[in-house]
Amino acid sequence: MTDVKAELREQFLEAFGGADFPVENQMDLVPALPDGPATKFEAGDVSLTAMELAAKLGSEQEFPYDTPEALVDDIIDGLEAKGMI
Repeated sequence: MTDVKAELREQFLEAFGGADFPVENQMDLVPALPDGPATKFEAGDVSLTAMELAAKLGSEQEFPYDTPEALVDDIIDGLEAKGMI
């Protein structure tokens, strides 16, 4: 795993881990984010807000998610599929 992927995975798990799982949709994640939709994730030269993630990866996610790890796996896969990492 690249450093960027590993850093992003760690940040995503920390940010989304506080959500009340299972989550049924993206809006269920917002209360867990420290800065809401403006929460920023940065690693290497990749910088994304939670809002950008939701907009760009909506089609890559398959809600509901029972665990933060399953959610983060799909986020990482989606970022890779779209050539963003």
